[in-house]
Formats: sequence, structure tokens, C-alpha cells
Amino acid sequence: MSGPSNSVKLHRVLRASAERIYNAFLDPDAKARWLPPYGFIGKVHEMNAEVGGGYQMSFTNFSTGSSHSFSGKFVELTPHERIRYTDKFDDPNLPGEMEVTVTLRPVICGTELHILQENIPEAIPAEMCYLGWQESLLQLAHLVEPEIPDGE
Repeated sequence: MSGPSNSVKLHRVLRASAERIYNAFLDPDAKARWLPPYGFIGKVHEMNAEVGGGYQMSFTNFSTGSSHSFSGKFVELTPHERIRYTDKFDDPNLPGEMEVTVTLRPVICGTELHILQENIPEAIPAEMCYLGWQESLLQLAHLVEPEIPDGE
């Protein structure tokens, strides 16, 4: 699949509809809640969830207060099936543009989720990205899996 570029692949099955998971990637408040790895506070500064639209986001380290920001563009949005977007760090020491492809497929117990992140800057070890995604996807599961009725 990937050449010499720095990339990570993740696969999960979540007990939630593809629609809920898809919306969690495109709703700014939801994304700020589940995407930041443990110990970070996320903020979405801008989000235009349409093809050619973009977003800007930052993660702040709760312990130290230092933050880093990144932005990107939506390349493909196939409702409840596929999201492709780019990610670029604002830090000039982390050059290049990453590409993220999210694929959703309904299965008998929920939705199968595949994530491929490519062209990770060389300064970032792939396993650090993998670890961050693992934490993010646990938080995503906690957000999308509970079915909470109104009035609770």
C-alpha cells in the first residue's frame, strides 16, 4: 500500500452506525472531544466540512500549557463511507502534508473503521502517531457507542 513514506494504519470495529462515526469526524465539537490524545485539550478554530473546505485545530498539553496547531483540507467526503483529508503542522520543523483516509463499512455488530495516515513528517516516529491514534479511537468509541436517550 505505502512506499517508503512514514505511515500508520489502524483498524477497529465500533458498536455504532457509520453515520454517527462519520459525523464525529466532521462535527467540530465532537472532534475537539475525541481526537486529542490523552493529556491534551483540543480546540477546533475553524471547520468547513465540505470538499475543498478546510479546518484548523490545536492541541494544548494540559500539564505544560504548550500547544501545537495544524490545519488541513477535505479532499473527499462520501457520506457515511469515506473521508479523505490533508493535515499540515503549522510548525516549520514538521514540514510536508499528511494524508488521512477514513473508510467506514457497516458490519453485523456496528461499523468497521479503517484509518490510513500517510506522509507523516520524518521527525515524528510512526509509532508515536500510532499510539496517539489508539488513544483517540478509544475516546471516539466512548463518544459514539453509548445510546443515551433524551432526558437522561
